[in-house]
Amino acid sequence: MSRIGRKPIPVPSSVTVTVEPEVVRVSGPRGNLEERKNRAIEVVQEDGQLLVSRPTDRAEHRALHGLTRSLVANMVEGVTVGFTKTLEIQGVGYRAQLKGRDLELALGYSHPVPIKAPEGIEFEVPQPTRVIIKGNSKQVVGEIAAIIRKQRPPEPYKGKGIRYQGEYVARKVGKRA
Repeated sequence: MSRIGRKPIPVPSSVTVTVEPEVVRVSGPRGNLEERKNRAIEVVQEDGQLLVSRPTDRAEHRALHGLTRSLVANMVEGVTVGFTKTLEIQGVGYRAQLKGRDLELALGYSHPVPIKAPEGIEFEVPQPTRVIIKGNSKQVVGEIAAIIRKQRPPEPYKGKGIRYQGEYVARKVGKRA
C-alpha cells in the first residue's frame, strides 16, 4: 500500500474542500485552488481530515493514489501558508529589481530581461542579488523559479548565474598553461 497515499491530510478549520467526481476545489485564507483528479481515486472528508483511497491494486491506481494525495495536500498547504522559492544571483553586475509587480533582471546581456508575474505570484527583492517568489500553487512557484533560473543558469568555471538558494554548483578547474 502507498505510504504517502494512506496518510490522512489534516484540514484546518479555515479551509473548505469541495470534492466532485473529477475536480477537487480547496479554498482558504490565501485564495482558491482546484485540481483535476482521476474518477477512480476517491477523496473523502471525515472529521477535519481528508482520506484518499484507490479501488484496486493495479499499477495505474497505485501511481495515481500517492499523486492525488500529494496534490491535494499541497493545495491545502498553499491556501493556508503558501509556498516560497528563493533564488540567488551571483556575478559582477548581475542584479534584479522590481518594476511594479514584474521583475527586471540585469544578467550581463546587452538588454534587461523582463519577467512578468503571472496571476497569483508575487516577487520580492530584499537585496539586488536575491529574489523571493511567493504564491499559493507549488507548481506555478516552481515553474516561475525555473524560468528565471533558465535566463542565466550557474556556470561551473566562475560560478556566475542564477541558482536556487542552497544549490551546489560543481566547480571545474579552467585550462592550465
